Amino acid sequence: MRLIGLVVILALSLILAPLAAEAQPAGKIARIGILRAGSPPDPYVVAFRQGLRELGYVEGRNISIEYRWTDGKDERLPGLAADLVRLKVDVIVASASAALAAKHATTAIPIVMPVTTDPIGAGLVASLARPGGNVTGLATLTEEMAGKWLELVREALPRVSRVAALWDPATSAGQLRASEVAARSLGVRLQTLTVRRPDDFGTAFVEAQKHRAEALIVLGSPFFFAHRTRIVELAAQHRLPTMYQARDYVVGSGGLMSYGADFHDLFRRAAGYVDKILKGAKPADLPVEQPTKFELVINLRTAKTLGLTIPRSLLARADQVIE
Repeated sequence: MRLIGLVVILALSLILAPLAAEAQPAGKIARIGILRAGSPPDPYVVAFRQGLRELGYVEGRNISIEYRWTDGKDERLPGLAADLVRLKVDVIVASASAALAAKHATTAIPIVMPVTTDPIGAGLVASLARPGGNVTGLATLTEEMAGKWLELVREALPRVSRVAALWDPATSAGQLRASEVAARSLGVRLQTLTVRRPDDFGTAFVEAQKHRAEALIVLGSPFFFAHRTRIVELAAQHRLPTMYQARDYVVGSGGLMSYGADFHDLFRRAAGYVDKILKGAKPADLPVEQPTKFELVINLRTAKTLGLTIPRSLLARADQVIE
């Protein structure tokens, strides 16, 4: 009887062991916190998640993601960053002002920035080669792009002499300075339009019209990106030819032109930083990388609506032309 009992126990253990193994996770599920100025859906977060999948990460299997959105209210960033710290996430993904809020909230949890204009000037890293703290990731060349935006506006509209610049004091100060320098060299009068809150957009466009602006450049800002549909609508309403930083203003929202780094590529590449950190790398030792892909997008349908003829020389250089 004792022998029979041992056989039964052994048989049951062999049957139940695989079930127990299936019930337990194969390893630790890493928790990633995403802090964004804006609200879903966010095409760049989609690109980041795609990058994670390409590296073998599957939500619910080996990672979980905690999302925190400001819904266009940047004053919420400190509280949302503190919330992710309380959750003890393994890494925080945040850009620009969101990355700064995360850094103020923790010096221990690694922070990956997919897009930040000037991480050194913002105090996020000590240098691009050796960040030195808990922050690393990718830095855009947005300040250098500011002059290029004005050049492209002049090329598209050779007779333009008055250009307005929509800027966000929280993130666009360096870009504005670069725009002012470029405007002087091009002989263009630059009008600055300050926007801090959603209610400021309408007033800014009225001011542009009042001062007879002939074109507009929208400087890079996560806040602006979150309100891109509103900005494009106002540009159309005021019949103001506008240059944007990211293709999503043009392809997704109907803006006229955009030129800048491929943000989707940057967010996909940010997944590689997360992967290295989860495998033991320290942010302080991971150099900050810069964009490798830039794109010019032109919307000829919008140009036609505005009564504009885009020079063929410019169309020939475009990466995408919407007809």
